[in-house]
Amino acid sequence: MSFLRERPRTDGCGDLRATHVDREVTLYGWVDVRRDHGGCVFVDLRDRTGVAQVVFKPEISAETHARAGELRNEFCIGVVGRVISRGANANPKLPTGAIEVNAERLEIFSRSEAPPFPIDDETDAGETVRLQYRYLDLRRPALQRNFLTRARVARVVRETYASAGFTEIETPFLIRHTPGGARNFLVPSRQSPGRFYGLAESPQIFKQLFMVAGFDRYFQIVKCFRDEDLRQDRQPEFTQIDVEMSFVEEDDVLRASEEMIAAVWREVTGAEVPRPIPRLTYDEAMSRYGSDKPDLRFGLELVDTTEPCARSGFRVFEQAIAAGGIVKGLRLPGGATGLSRSELDGLPEVVKPYGARGVAWAKVQEDGAWQAPFAKAFSEDARRDVNARMGARPGDVLCFVADRPKVANASMGALRLAMARKFELAGAGAWAFCWITDFPLLEKSEQSGAWQACHHPFTSPRPEDLEFLETDPGRVRARAYDLVINGNEIGGGSIRIHQPDVQARVFRAIGLSDEEAREKFSFLLEAFRYGAPPHGGIAFGLDRMVALLCGVDSLRDVIAFPKTQKGACLMTDAPAPATAAQLQELHVRLKE
Repeated sequence: MSFLRERPRTDGCGDLRATHVDREVTLYGWVDVRRDHGGCVFVDLRDRTGVAQVVFKPEISAETHARAGELRNEFCIGVVGRVISRGANANPKLPTGAIEVNAERLEIFSRSEAPPFPIDDETDAGETVRLQYRYLDLRRPALQRNFLTRARVARVVRETYASAGFTEIETPFLIRHTPGGARNFLVPSRQSPGRFYGLAESPQIFKQLFMVAGFDRYFQIVKCFRDEDLRQDRQPEFTQIDVEMSFVEEDDVLRASEEMIAAVWREVTGAEVPRPIPRLTYDEAMSRYGSDKPDLRFGLELVDTTEPCARSGFRVFEQAIAAGGIVKGLRLPGGATGLSRSELDGLPEVVKPYGARGVAWAKVQEDGAWQAPFAKAFSEDARRDVNARMGARPGDVLCFVADRPKVANASMGALRLAMARKFELAGAGAWAFCWITDFPLLEKSEQSGAWQACHHPFTSPRPEDLEFLETDPGRVRARAYDLVINGNEIGGGSIRIHQPDVQARVFRAIGLSDEEAREKFSFLLEAFRYGAPPHGGIAFGLDRMVALLCGVDSLRDVIAFPKTQKGACLMTDAPAPATAAQLQELHVRLKE
């Protein structure tokens, strides 16, 4: 009889406590650390639940003690023994530190070569080698905790939506290439020479078809694919929580979403999400925080100082305002002592990537006067007005950017975050939730100048703004909403267009003729001819949500087998070249 059948596992290594003393246990796992103290061999045995100390003593079993001498790190073993108290030798740093296991029997399932890096949370191994040996990297307790959290999140999501009457339905990965969104991966069809599938970037069109089909509450945890340039928070394949509902308005979608988010945060962090979650319009968020995903864990709100700066006599500000710009201010309480002159002079580097040409700064003196390179050029009356608007106090630093509204807001939003990091204003363990609503429906492309959808072309305009769709497209607001947590966009969605005439007007606004729209979205437009219900939905980034809950910066720490920034899998060496025979079978020829 095999050891596994004879001695099934009784406990996880990390589950043992003082209450288990005198109990016989069977543990399976990997040798985390081995210590030979002459008479006894000590092994820290590790599995996904944690670590337990196992002691091999010759007086308990000479044979087992002798075999323990063979053990090395990462050997995979099974142990049978009795739990005893460590008494005064307890290790308070370990959850299992009050006990140890006196081993009576040892089974070595497999031996291990010396791993290329320590299987430890504090490993200094580079990411390249860890991704190459990802199966070893995934043994590290920190990463295992991340994936146990991910599993808990997925379970709660399913339970919450199922209990609310949602139906989980799968959508296809191999679809028709859909232009207008993110770039699709193309997959050649062997059975249809010269034709290609696209890997679905999202289930967007299919979930709308579910609404036409009468499944009025749908959800899915689904893999999505985007052939885009990668960065720390983007992967070519990612997972989203996809939701769609019929016969709803914005409040219905947001309320269902808040139920799910509250359940997840309660399960993972124990924190209660305040409901209803506060809402900010897009215009409010940009004006007050310079971002459509503001971090609300701290203040530092931006202040519009355009009016007093326009009469200040300071030519840099006045010229920017005359050209259609604004002046945005940011007050840094106590910044006069917290920021050195070199740090103040380095502020332009913070805003440079966002298009601003510089940052003007002023230290507020006891009498309200400014110590600033431009102080003499700024009128006393305008200075007093700016101080009043910004709530300036002696010892504060006031920062200003004068530019086009989009540049000024984005630049000051970035400066706000940089100063929050500098002064550690975001409290550890704090959570700040908000909805951003009323986004612009359309925006002009910086490359072509043509109007394009801010979200996607199926997003419904606000009914009261429809009259401006042809005459003033930039004025039209979308029935769209994003959920933002601690400055991270976690999810986004909208009420969809279900009327064919409105959909046709939006297509024309982004430059799609009726013929082009039929060519690209024929099956959706055809479906809308057969009684499409009012509907709306949302999608949440599961990877990003789990990363936030785990407190990690990179999505690669919560995706089991991630890709590098060049889209490569270092473990499997994908993507790999195809053979001539494979290409011929797919009717594909490579360019020389």
